[in-house]
Amino acid sequence: ALARSVLVTGSNRGIGLELVRQLAASPWPPQHIFATCRHPEGPRGKALRELAAQHPSIKLVQLDTVNLPSIRRAVQAVGSHLKDQGLNLLINNAGVSSHATLRSLDSQEMLSVFATNVVGLLQVTKEFLPLLEKAAKGAGKEGLSCSRAAVINVSTKLGSIGLCLGVPEAPMYPYRASKAAQNMVTRCMAAELQDTGILCTAIHPGWVKTDMGTEKAPLTVEHSVRGILTVLASLSQDTSGAFLDWEGNSLPW
Repeated sequence: ALARSVLVTGSNRGIGLELVRQLAASPWPPQHIFATCRHPEGPRGKALRELAAQHPSIKLVQLDTVNLPSIRRAVQAVGSHLKDQGLNLLINNAGVSSHATLRSLDSQEMLSVFATNVVGLLQVTKEFLPLLEKAAKGAGKEGLSCSRAAVINVSTKLGSIGLCLGVPEAPMYPYRASKAAQNMVTRCMAAELQDTGILCTAIHPGWVKTDMGTEKAPLTVEHSVRGILTVLASLSQDTSGAFLDWEGNSLPW
């Protein structure tokens, strides 16, 4: 198995939903798959509820990444399922997009996108850190891996400063700047947490046919997620702090 326990944020649609689907359907599924989103009981959670009804390993957990009390309730719910064992793998997938240009941008939109893509991700990781540390200590293995303890941040090559001029998409100031900031967060986490046995890596899923990626995207969500899970299984000490795509290629920061 990739990991004994996995938590995915933003798991009611797109890449998050497909991650939960493929993890649950894998030959060696995790014992616990915590599928989180803002409104698991609402209309947007319908596909996720249907999936959970087919797989006892999937536990639906309400988690709003920009609401600290919600995050803390989620930590309690996950901890009660795991009992004396920690959380092996946290996949920070929840995110929002924005196509704002310099002329259309307003400060509130900029702050709102940063709140989800940067601050929310940091808060979620901070609050789940004790469960990740417990998994890292209790794994009985050396080195870094997703089966021991890991934080995976779903990023994008649109946040790469090195690739910026070579990627012809619109400026998308809030989205691209927030993802560049998120990439720095990943590097800092990797440096700070490696001594506790926790791996941290940023993954670019490709341009995928989702609500965010639109139908223009060349990559299906199934193909992207299959690649992501293969990459996650291969991560080690050498790839903590790396920025990789869904095929395992390194991307410039």
